[in-house]
Amino acid sequence: MYFKLYKDVSLQWRWTLKAANHQTIADSAESYWNKSDAIHGINLVRASSQAPIYEQ
Repeated sequence: MYFKLYKDVSLQWRWTLKAANHQTIADSAESYWNKSDAIHGINLVRASSQAPIYEQ
């Protein structure tokens, strides 16, 4: 897996999480004015991999 960090058409930062086969797994639901804020969002997703899984 890898993250793709890019600027959208409005020149704001966004990220996409891609699988090894290059398919999108997740993406930022919002755009960020600051690159550092987008990277912070990526780091939140990375940290959540330790989150518990609950079945309903």
